[in-house]
Formats: sequence, structure tokens, C-alpha cells
Amino acid sequence: MTAIYRFFIFWYICGVLLLTFDFIPPWLEWANSVFLITAGLVSALYFISMYGARFGVSYSIWIIVGSIFVEHLGVEYNFLFGSYEYTSNFGFKLFDTPITIGFAWLLIIGCSHEISRVISKGHYSLLSASRFILLGSLLAVTMDLILDPVSYKIKEYWIWMEPGIYYDIPLSNFIGWFVVAAVFHITFAILSPQKRSSSSVWEKRLALVFGLIIGMFCLIALIGKLYFAVVLVTILTAIWYLLYFARRSMDDTSKKK
Repeated sequence: MTAIYRFFIFWYICGVLLLTFDFIPPWLEWANSVFLITAGLVSALYFISMYGARFGVSYSIWIIVGSIFVEHLGVEYNFLFGSYEYTSNFGFKLFDTPITIGFAWLLIIGCSHEISRVISKGHYSLLSASRFILLGSLLAVTMDLILDPVSYKIKEYWIWMEPGIYYDIPLSNFIGWFVVAAVFHITFAILSPQKRSSSSVWEKRLALVFGLIIGMFCLIALIGKLYFAVVLVTILTAIWYLLYFARRSMDDTSKKK
């Protein structure tokens, strides 16, 4: 498990250099797919470590399959997100939908899960579960506020067919992201698996991955002159981290008493 995480960090460093400065030659385009799949696997390992192999694997598969299906409906019937299509730059496609999109969603749900889980202080009561779902969905949208402009305007992983006020991205896309993320977080809240591990290693790793992914895309956006997106997402990310570490600090203090 740790080996995969270390490989992700290594590939991340390579990706920052290659993607940021656009050093990827055509024959190395497969590196994008490897990065997304590895990132998704890191989230899967997080769920396995936190909640056990049976739940972690099944929940990860549900996110991958469910997100690919919804994205297929989006591409084919303009469902939920708006009118868009994927280019060949995003890896192998099945029914006009890249397989890697499922792993990208797994990464996003894993990161938003960890930050939201700590801030909302669990998911075992109706109030905390509601906070967990709301915050997790907002965290996913926060990530998309930088992922989508970079992927569309700079990397051209997908193309939007209709205008929007935020870098020509329709509002329906962000509403769709909120809804899809909410469905995955609601699924988790309904199942409410017991936390299996007392170790905070994978918790810290996913909290770090959240910042690493946003940081990489902010760097690409900065070079691509998407300044408003960089400022907006940097502020939002700082707020999320402030809330996250404040809550962790409170929990650590209460445990020592």
C-alpha cells in the first residue's frame, strides 16, 4: 500500500514538471492516464485502510462505475453537467467516456471525504451526516473550480459546447458536480461503516493529496494566466485547511485530557 503512495508522489513530481511546462511529447500522453489511475488507487487504499478491505473495495468500485456511467450520460445526452465532449487527450474511452474519469472521481471523493469527515466530526448522527454530505460536496466543487478551467482552457481534455460565466464553463457543470459528489457521500453516510484503523497515516496522506492536486493545477493555471481561478481556489483551499487542522487540533487536545 505504501509503495503505491510513494509511486504516486514520484509520478506527481514528474507530472508537475511535465504538465506545468508542457514538456509532454505525444508519445508520452499515456502518462496522464497513469497519474490519474494511481491517484485513484491512493484514494481506494485510503478507504481500505480506514474502513476495511470489503467496504473500501466495493465503495471504490461504486464510485468508479457510477461516475463513468453519469459522465457517459452527460456526454451522450447532456445530462446534469451540460453539453460537452472529451478529446483524445484524456486517455482510452469507453462509450465516448474516458475510463480514467472514474479514477479521477475516486480521487476527488477520497480527498473531499477526508477533509469533510474531520470538519463535520463524523457521520453517525443526522446533523453530522448532513454536515458531512454538504461539506464533502462543496469540497468537490472547490476542486473543480480549478480542475475544469485548466482541463478545458489549457489542456483541452474536454470541450464545452455552451457558454458560461466562469471561463466559459456553464453553471450546470458545477451544480452537477455538487449533485454527483453528494450522491457518493450520501451513499457513505447511509452505509456508515465503522472506522477500522486507529492510525492517522492515510488520513494525513489524503489531506496532503488534496493540497497537492489543487497546488499542481493552480500552478498550471497561473502559467496559463487563469489568475482569478488561482486566487479563488487558493483562498477556498486555505479556508478548508484552516477548518480541518483546527478540528484535528481540538480532537487531539481532547484525547490527551
